[in-house]
Amino acid sequence: MSYREFTWSKAKQDFSLKTIEGDRFFPVLPEVQPSSLLQEMLQRNIPWAIAVGNEKARSEAIINPILLEVQQVLERKISVFSGEEFNVDPKAGLNGICDFLISQSPEQIVVEAPVLVVVEAKKDDLKRGMGQCLAEMVAAQRFNRANQQTIPTIYGSVTTGTAWRFLKLEDSIVTVDLTDYPVPPVEQVLSILVWIANNTR
Repeated sequence: MSYREFTWSKAKQDFSLKTIEGDRFFPVLPEVQPSSLLQEMLQRNIPWAIAVGNEKARSEAIINPILLEVQQVLERKISVFSGEEFNVDPKAGLNGICDFLISQSPEQIVVEAPVLVVVEAKKDDLKRGMGQCLAEMVAAQRFNRANQQTIPTIYGSVTTGTAWRFLKLEDSIVTVDLTDYPVPPVEQVLSILVWIANNTR
């Protein structure tokens, strides 16, 4: 078994999680302005990624540039991993490849704790990716604990690149923000991701 096989119900049951569904759980945030480079890339890339229509295109053309912008805003004090194997507890099914991981460590060669955010890419149906994202969040939580780098909250996002849905995991409570944040404009998603990285420091 791997992350991809988890449905929302299975992840909740296997890891004894309780769910809170609600509104935005982020505070009012100062707007983070994208660089001219990111603006240009998204203007050029989004129509292509939508036309091609698969997860790989959306990951490469939309999601990765946004995450690398966050890394740049934070002066490379975080690391961003794409398509990384994250084998934490294979017996529990917590193994396989994560689309994107963000770590608080600036180390870019290997994933180091604490992992702050997991981002799961989907071509259309966000709901379909939520179980997988949740399993990856549990894996991040366990990975951090095993490396004595426990942080109170793990964040996750399921995104098509042009719509972002956020989750947070605190102990065994998972909260789902039922707002889908659009890109474009990119400012709101950038602000949230920068806040997450700063808020866990």
